[in-house]
Amino acid sequence: MDTPIADRYDRRAASRVLAGLAAAGLFAATEPLAPVRITFRATALRPEDGAALTQSQRMYLERFMRPCRPEQVTSATHRITWTDSAGIPNTGYFHTAGAGPELAIVARETVLALWHSLAGSGLPQRAVSDRDRAVLEATTTDHDPHEIFRVGVEAAGRALVQHGLIAADTPYGGIVEFARGMHTSGIFTAVATRWFWELQASTFRRGMIPVRFALQPDGSVRYTADSIAVLRAMKDATIADARAVMRRATTEEGLSVEAAVAKYHDDLDLISRQYALLPAGARPGCLAAVPHDVDGALVNVLALVADRFVETFVALAGSVEVVEDLTEAQHGTSDDGVFYVPDMSCRHCVRTITALLESMDIAVVEIDLESKRVIARIRSPRNRFRVFEALRDGGYNPVDEVPAQVPGASVG
Repeated sequence: MDTPIADRYDRRAASRVLAGLAAAGLFAATEPLAPVRITFRATALRPEDGAALTQSQRMYLERFMRPCRPEQVTSATHRITWTDSAGIPNTGYFHTAGAGPELAIVARETVLALWHSLAGSGLPQRAVSDRDRAVLEATTTDHDPHEIFRVGVEAAGRALVQHGLIAADTPYGGIVEFARGMHTSGIFTAVATRWFWELQASTFRRGMIPVRFALQPDGSVRYTADSIAVLRAMKDATIADARAVMRRATTEEGLSVEAAVAKYHDDLDLISRQYALLPAGARPGCLAAVPHDVDGALVNVLALVADRFVETFVALAGSVEVVEDLTEAQHGTSDDGVFYVPDMSCRHCVRTITALLESMDIAVVEIDLESKRVIARIRSPRNRFRVFEALRDGGYNPVDEVPAQVPGASVG
């Protein structure tokens, strides 16, 4: 008989498994990076009358970010769309006073390069014991170690791009100096330890950030005291909500822990196991941020990923040409049931999108996380419009089919 989830849930053990895998070499040598030319389209965001936030941003803040106040949030000024060098559609945000659209595009190319490097390191073939795999399955959102590290790489890019919205708070000029400044200032670690996962992912998808920087005497930046306090308060509120749901489900409803997690995972709009199953008095921390002794060497997965991400980003910045496409948009004539969700980044997103479509009585045929493609039985343009609106309300930005001519072509 399988061991119950509650008995296999072990954040420390899961963190140790990831550190052991990383110790054997997380990335292969990066191949020479060919120049690429990426074109993007920019659309100005439309805040509500007399406000700094859009309706979607405000609604998310009111529902999931208490006690954060609107004036503590910085919104992007523009949303951008582009197709990367792998032919995958993307969406992102920038602020006209921030780091600019180049940050998001180069960060995406960095993610692609490091995914290729992960695949070439031998990581996907490394053996994991049955006990370790059971711990990962009970503790993490993505269960396969290779997928966990892929999501970690993408999260590093997401953190860098999101903080570009407040680049005006920093002394760093240009995206290379900004990336290096974020690294030396410890911002990747700050995101991993102070934020909770769903807040970082959902606010990124909506082009908003609830922190500000304070310049330090040594030229680095840190979160302001107010930012640290509001992040702590939001995390505490989220943990309390998750525990309350689980307590009600297992007492008043009489559900087992496994049944409660399955029933309320999507309703909570957060990763239930990370918070709902925490022991009393415990606080969640990023699995990658905890250093472990592996055969006499101290391994910090977060440091390995952040170091390599910034190193690769800097190398790529000079070989990615970013150009705005000012021509009139040409909309595709794709099958109503095929579309892409560029900001779908992990299995939690897949579950959320699946649940949303099924709640609209729309059957999901396939969701491919790598290509960001969704195939569903939508059947009509009217239903497609409804689906797109519902996804946007949920913080996602669906797009039509990939353009026939991919703008991420190599520069001759």
